[in-house]
Amino acid sequence: MKAIYDVPAPAKLNLFLHITGRRNDGYHLLQSAFALIDWCDLLHFECRADGVVSREDLGTPLPDEDLIVRAARALQGATGTRLGAHIGVNKRIPTQAGMGGGSSDAASCLLALNRLWRLGLPLAVLSRMGLALGADVPFFLAGNNAWVEGVGEQLTPVELPLARYLVARPPEGLQTSRIFCSPELKRDSETATISGFAADPFGFGRNDLQDVARGLCPGI
Repeated sequence: MKAIYDVPAPAKLNLFLHITGRRNDGYHLLQSAFALIDWCDLLHFECRADGVVSREDLGTPLPDEDLIVRAARALQGATGTRLGAHIGVNKRIPTQAGMGGGSSDAASCLLALNRLWRLGLPLAVLSRMGLALGADVPFFLAGNNAWVEGVGEQLTPVELPLARYLVARPPEGLQTSRIFCSPELKRDSETATISGFAADPFGFGRNDLQDVARGLCPGI
């Protein structure tokens, strides 16, 4: 196999988001429900024999060291493969929108190159590698709607009713890291239950990031 084209990297929505604590290493403990939606980036992979990882932006320009390149190099480092890849990225998911676009791209990159390079790594290994890249990457690797706990790595698949979502985004973006760094962020939400969520999945809970996000980005 020399190439894999049109690999989807879907966006996700947080149906609610509660922050329940903070670890000593700075990572926040959370509970959420992540829903995959059919809005996605498209990635193209062509195998290179010289070991070089290159990237071509087919849409919105990305940073030089984005998660896609980091994911590919992490896979090289973990396996010792001498193969490389040229990766084309058609970016459709808005950046700095909290929809997981970068993490989804990284997950699709790991899955595609694991196949293209014939590495045969199991999903559990890819998930550990993905977690080092970003807390949301294991969710996108699993490919299911999920109840999410821990720092985002504890996943329980959930069934959601079919629904249409209206996504509204202000012109300016907002990095999630700015919200998590705010001293105003609520970090002591009570622990919720998956059964409580299942009883009313579209009316359950709140988004603990919302008030801080509005203060930083009034357009929200």
